Amino acid sequence: MQNTPARLSLSGITKYFGGVRALHDVSFDLHAGEILGLVGDNGAGKSTLLKVLTGAHKPDRGEIYFDGTAIKIHDPRHSRELGIEMVYQHLALCRNLDVTSNLFLGRELCRSFFGLFNLLSRRVMDKMAVDTLRGLNIDVHNPREVVNNLSGGQQQAVAIGKAIRFEPRTLLLDEPTANLAVKEANRVLDLMLRLKANGISQIFVTHRLQDLFKVTDRILVLRNGERVGCVLTSETTEEELVKLMFIAEAKRAG
Repeated sequence: MQNTPARLSLSGITKYFGGVRALHDVSFDLHAGEILGLVGDNGAGKSTLLKVLTGAHKPDRGEIYFDGTAIKIHDPRHSRELGIEMVYQHLALCRNLDVTSNLFLGRELCRSFFGLFNLLSRRVMDKMAVDTLRGLNIDVHNPREVVNNLSGGQQQAVAIGKAIRFEPRTLLLDEPTANLAVKEANRVLDLMLRLKANGISQIFVTHRLQDLFKVTDRILVLRNGERVGCVLTSETTEEELVKLMFIAEAKRAG
């Protein structure tokens, strides 16, 4: 994987909030089809790093490269245009709406009538929603089902389906298995592996270290806003990760 061009590269990313340093000189590469774990204690800088990638925060120093080209991410809309989507810890779903409405929320398909008014193409969107869910083997069969009636795992799957509906190249997942039972968490992890097989790069933030060992290729460790290690998942243990997060010196894998 290291011999392929990096889809996303960060070099020396630094971010301050007033006099507080949230990130300092953070660098890493993310390759096509790679799942990179991102871990650290509360306040380590994980959320800030994700917000830099979504365009919610602008770094004070450092460079971001996409497919080898230096870019500036201006805002969340620009991040989406670049092919970066985010699945949030607290699901960005409207639970009183149905599955289709959530998948297309803010990006609905409309038909114009004589240039005077637009009508939602509901039937078309329902079909596209079914195709999206079926293509990901998501266990939701009725696109008109209200999201609040779905299980936690199904809701998380819908959130991921919403994120990839418009074919992102890089997916950021913030605690996607939090508060899920083991069976439902495993379904989400299986979905991540299917996305990996389709070439979608992923950054996976989680406190459930055991989940990292089921899907990730490498794990990036932050402490106090700094990168303290990046390890090959196949060559580390939960104990070593905890040491990196809280105690040990840096251990690097690129």
